Amino acid sequence: MASLGQLSLALLLFTPTAFAAVAKPPTPAGQDYAPRFVYKSKRQATADLTRPPQSPPVFNDTVDSLKMDAPGLCNQTKAVLDKLAASVSPLNATFANTYGPILEDEHDVLTKMYIQQFYASVSADSALRDASSEAASIQSNCALESGTRDDIFKLVESVYNSLNTTQGINGTIDAQDRYLVDKDYKGYLRNGLALEGSQREQFKAARSRITTLQLQFDQNYSGDTSVIWLSPAELEGLPEDHINSLAKGTGENEGKVALTFKAPDVTPALALVKNPDVRRRIYIARDTRVLQNVPLMKEAIVKRDEAARMLGYEHHAALNLENKMAHDVATVQPFLEGLRDRLYDRGQEEIAGMNELKKKDHEARNLTYDGNFYYWDRDYYNNIIVETEYAVDQVKVSEYFPLDRTITAMLQIFESLFSMHFVQLSTADLAALSPSGNAEEMTWHEDVIAFAVWEGDNSGFVGYLYMDLYPRDGKYSHFAEFTLQPGFQKSDGKSRHYPVAALVCNFPKPQGSNPALMTHDDVVTFFHELGHGIHELSGRTKWARLSGTSTARDFVEAPSQMLENWMWTNLTLSQLSSHYKTNESMPTELMDALISTKHVMEGLLTLRQIAFGLFDMKIHTPASHEEAEALDMSLEYSRSMRNTTGLKGPEDQGEPENWSSGEATFGHLMGGYDAGYYGYLWSQVYSTDMFYTAFKTDPMNPATGNKYRHMVLEKGGSQDEFQTLEEFLGRPPNSEAFYKELGLE
Repeated sequence: MASLGQLSLALLLFTPTAFAAVAKPPTPAGQDYAPRFVYKSKRQATADLTRPPQSPPVFNDTVDSLKMDAPGLCNQTKAVLDKLAASVSPLNATFANTYGPILEDEHDVLTKMYIQQFYASVSADSALRDASSEAASIQSNCALESGTRDDIFKLVESVYNSLNTTQGINGTIDAQDRYLVDKDYKGYLRNGLALEGSQREQFKAARSRITTLQLQFDQNYSGDTSVIWLSPAELEGLPEDHINSLAKGTGENEGKVALTFKAPDVTPALALVKNPDVRRRIYIARDTRVLQNVPLMKEAIVKRDEAARMLGYEHHAALNLENKMAHDVATVQPFLEGLRDRLYDRGQEEIAGMNELKKKDHEARNLTYDGNFYYWDRDYYNNIIVETEYAVDQVKVSEYFPLDRTITAMLQIFESLFSMHFVQLSTADLAALSPSGNAEEMTWHEDVIAFAVWEGDNSGFVGYLYMDLYPRDGKYSHFAEFTLQPGFQKSDGKSRHYPVAALVCNFPKPQGSNPALMTHDDVVTFFHELGHGIHELSGRTKWARLSGTSTARDFVEAPSQMLENWMWTNLTLSQLSSHYKTNESMPTELMDALISTKHVMEGLLTLRQIAFGLFDMKIHTPASHEEAEALDMSLEYSRSMRNTTGLKGPEDQGEPENWSSGEATFGHLMGGYDAGYYGYLWSQVYSTDMFYTAFKTDPMNPATGNKYRHMVLEKGGSQDEFQTLEEFLGRPPNSEAFYKELGLE
């Protein structure tokens, strides 16, 4: 999930690997592990590397300071724009006198605003989380006001027209400046600047309401504490230490434990709990929670449709796809439907194979078998197939991935491949960097780990990277990379402001001397998110709005998706694995068996992703506004999942067809992936093409890694993504490798 700070989500509610659901590894005892991660780089460290040329951000905001500072940033921007409108006219507007003030203010604002909004996802203080959400609401409305000012639009339009009709009239500007102006001008048009009078005000009101709905949705979702109370006997199949780690019930729940719907709990439960009725109850409870979000999602869909039609678009998808690589519905819909049609039979064969296993299992355990294969059966029987047919014991695999050693090995791989040097900042270092000498204000929680990142030869500073590895109440419950400060060229034209990125994760926390163990799926996910962090840190654009992960939404996942391939090679797995007792690498036989599972059930898993994409397109392409208003979101969600995957659900057992409220927790569609979820599969076309072309034969070649860093990651969103791909590949990108990887040559 890419940079959430820049609304480039990479929520990874679903990671398309063979291990869609595996056990939370047991926590072994008797080993001497420090509870806090300590990184030791293989590169030579010196004391001065802990004192970078740019101070790290300070995380000392309070409820009161956010209430004052959030509107303060809005007032600052308004003053800049007011002065610009008063001093420059469309007749003498140039890139320098128009965009100079705008971008200088933007750079100052973004270094503060992203952090102000970040607390909503990570703070342990609920009051600060609420204040952060309110700050985001204020700033979103402020951005809407700034982006719909007619006086500023006329200046932008003048610069845009001059750049497209003459050469050199605006002084010395480069291709990146032109690209920025082109995107900015079209963005103003999408903000309704072509509308007049009351229609423009109606458009602004609709956009403002959408922002409010998004924030309410996110607050409800992140604040959800739903659990399902079950007895230990009902959870048979989960490791005993996992059951013992769950909260104990009192009163009417005496003798029961609370299974949460956070990934570390619900994922292994659906994979390992033996009782099919209990798995059914867990699955239904997970997909029918946060019900207050159902009407919020529906209203957002209606308001998006309303706003798009005001601008003259056929529907919201037509508007939202205009600035993506795919460009239009006529490209996206055939892509999703064509992939579905090519994979559907394969998915049904996979279901049939698991259903045969289910039949034998039910007969052996004297359980009723009705011939159907349900949603809540998939992970359970997939896990059995991986263990029995591929001889991969996930618990044994996890023993080779203790959290601290695995992350250390990952950082060392990135150091070697992309010529970087990660220097962990100690408590003493953070205190020395703090303006007040207080190390606590240099992170947002005591568990957070901070790194100063340098060039591999220590010749230059790159930026800061933070890791927030463990779950806690109120924290964002999945895995994502957040941009805290973007990188950009300072106004002197020479020096840079260096980027700051944070990885927010939810791994089990080490307990005393007991290490946390990662599943292979955890390893893939973290490598993916670390890839987003490296993308952000590698950005070397002039302007913040084009930096790092600020690419087209249907490309932003490609760099990290490409890196997932490293987690399926013998070379990388041998470097990453280190048994928590013996320090030995994973045996070749187990490694080979693990790699052989990469495409197990891939047809069905990809169909699930396609189902999400088709649901997204369905609700954002109504034939009329009346059709948008009449949408039954829950019905469309259930139909999309059932018809695309072929899996059965509660509707096949007598429940209403719209039984699910899965859309209530589908954060992507309220957080920036609206009419864009197809991008996860779309970007895989390019990620696979890059891997096969440049890295497949030699994935750890530092020369290729350096070329990739500078030709792809460094460019950010400063040029058309097709241009970036063609320059790196040496030819136009194509889908051959993507279909080959899926076995669809």
